[in-house]
Amino acid sequence: MAALWFLSCLALISAAQSCGVPAIKPVLTGYARIVNGEEAVPGSWPWQVSLQDRTGWHFCGGSLVSENWVVTAAHCGVTTSNLVILGEHDRSSSAEKIQKLAVAKVITHPDWNSVTINNDIALIKLATPAQLTSTVSPVCLTDSVDRFASGTLCATSGWGKTRYNAFTTPSKLQQTALPLLSNEECKDYWGSNISDLMICAGAAGSSSCMGDSGGPLVCQRNGVWELVGIVSWGSSRCSTTTPAVYARVSRLGSWAVETMANN
Repeated sequence: MAALWFLSCLALISAAQSCGVPAIKPVLTGYARIVNGEEAVPGSWPWQVSLQDRTGWHFCGGSLVSENWVVTAAHCGVTTSNLVILGEHDRSSSAEKIQKLAVAKVITHPDWNSVTINNDIALIKLATPAQLTSTVSPVCLTDSVDRFASGTLCATSGWGKTRYNAFTTPSKLQQTALPLLSNEECKDYWGSNISDLMICAGAAGSSSCMGDSGGPLVCQRNGVWELVGIVSWGSSRCSTTTPAVYARVSRLGSWAVETMANN
């Protein structure tokens, strides 16, 4: 019954928002890296969020999932003093029509564990609803069935570091295509650190890095992009031959949908 309720809630959300279909189509050239990355087509990941402090410092990413809610990682430690920036591509430009929204509430998963990094998900309720435009629109939450097999090519995006030892993060939104791994394959790299609340991708010449945390791992099904993972943890050197680890949305999405409905 719970699974049916979750699917019906997702259907209502999807129907109301036509999520996961960018007005500006993304162009991925394969295995370009966020580390030494490939610039995204401006506006082509319209759910991409930059989480910033009051000085404008970008510290984490996130994904818009409705007019009122953003999904990010619990470990980002978002507070109500932070700002949610939507519609941004080039953080050094003052010409973009960005939306700078205040945070009304942050709800961290009650079972978030900073030691095991399990349940690395938090919800941000916006103080005012996002205005949906050609460059600001939500991504769909993937449902409770794992539909994307090992080897599926997915995408991640963010303004994280392009080298692990870089002093600064890039101004322009970076992206990479990268394959999913099964958890069994991922354990070959990370052993017992991998739980069924996590999903791995990469180890094929590209990687997320510091500053990408909280941002999206999205996979496309029937022309619609679904949020499959939330950038969580990985190699301290952002190794492109080691998979990055993401919070598994198929296991955490039901909590997110229920929490949004109740708040």
